[in-house]
Amino acid sequence: MNLGLQDRVAIVTGASQGIGKYIAEALAREGCDVAICARTESDLEEAARDIEEEGADVLAVPMDVTEEGEPERLVAETAERFGRIDVYVGNVGGNRRGKFEELSDEDWEDLIDLNFMSHVRVSRAAIPHMREVEGASICYISSIFGRELGGAGLSLYNTTKSALISVSNVMAQELAPEIRVNSVAPGSIRYPGGSWDQRVKENPEEMKQFVDQNIAIERFGRATEVADAVTFLCSERASLITGTCINVDGGQSHSLI
Repeated sequence: MNLGLQDRVAIVTGASQGIGKYIAEALAREGCDVAICARTESDLEEAARDIEEEGADVLAVPMDVTEEGEPERLVAETAERFGRIDVYVGNVGGNRRGKFEELSDEDWEDLIDLNFMSHVRVSRAAIPHMREVEGASICYISSIFGRELGGAGLSLYNTTKSALISVSNVMAQELAPEIRVNSVAPGSIRYPGGSWDQRVKENPEEMKQFVDQNIAIERFGRATEVADAVTFLCSERASLITGTCINVDGGQSHSLI
């Protein structure tokens, strides 16, 4: 299927490794040129070389996207390099576990900045450029724990991932028909070097039990499967889809909404 992404330009944050890198590679494979950012320059340069092998022109911008002015710089450098911005995938994020009563204001501010406000700031800067093209699309990488309870110790993660889904739905209403806005909620995704991969290597029997009890499809998800869903959502083949969150979880989640 031709997704209609040839000669488009995409920004993917947190793309030096993991799901973000797989998304950038998938978009490149479909014909997009790609701007990527991450904090570690060496990892980012290695990722850029891999993405370029898919035929893309790649702009790699080392930065901490939570720092003041950096989201705006990312957008400005992308627009200057490529002359347009068609797609923004907000992938950067992290977690900080802790009991609610023991989490500090600094803990909350740090994760809200990383998991939520960085996406707000990049989107706000990119929207004027995206309005100049047809078929522009924004996609945020949330989590199934943005749609349902993640459990004890995850108040920061749950809150910020839920906020991403909420703001994407409101943005979809405000930006239609010019820009579509959606989110994707991955479940437990295993890829080389990732946290689930490490757990499988350290405790294979425990992880097998986890999969048997929690994932209907009876295996961990693959980063390529998340990347494929995101790439489709950002393409013209998904032109009627906006204001929605799609689970990519093999039947792991239990939310009815």
